Amino acid sequence: MIDLYTFTTPNGRKISIMLEELELDYNVHTIDITKGEQFTPEYIAINPNSKIPAIVDRDADLTVFESGAILIYLAEKTEKFLPTETKQRFQVLEWLMFQMGSVGPMFGQYNHFNHYAPEKIPYAIERYQKETLRLYGVLDRQLTDRTFICEDYSIADMATFPWVAGYQFMGLTLDHHPNLKRWVETMQQRSAVKKGMAVPA
Repeated sequence: MIDLYTFTTPNGRKISIMLEELELDYNVHTIDITKGEQFTPEYIAINPNSKIPAIVDRDADLTVFESGAILIYLAEKTEKFLPTETKQRFQVLEWLMFQMGSVGPMFGQYNHFNHYAPEKIPYAIERYQKETLRLYGVLDRQLTDRTFICEDYSIADMATFPWVAGYQFMGLTLDHHPNLKRWVETMQQRSAVKKGMAVPA
């Protein structure tokens, strides 16, 4: 049994999508980051960085934090959604790291300055919007001749989708990135993605 500590954010939903795709049994523990629950001593014992998500695999007596690490762990545990052949494996890993190092941080900063910052800073909003749109372009080109980000459906797709799926909340459109838009629509049709995006309820 796996305990998932999560909230209604893209990083949290990466893991619930993966767990649903794997059809693994898991318990959901909602960590309300708007109330500071990530800073309780109990949660810091699970994730010393006070971020979500984190998992505890009771069967393996193992705790894993950082969403990318969790995806890799679950993929290796089940031998699914991460190829074993070297070339294909590292293609998936590099696109996973692209999400972790570029998509997540840049989209997150754009959301922060556009929606949550106590004062509007035009320079910051413009900077992160431009970078978000540039990253849309990178993904759009990668998806030119393929259904998924890599050769097959993988943890790279699961990691990236929750961030891109929020484009309307970000006040953006995918109309100028048709391959990315098609990919989003394809992902939205997957049953496990629908279920994972609804966690926590």
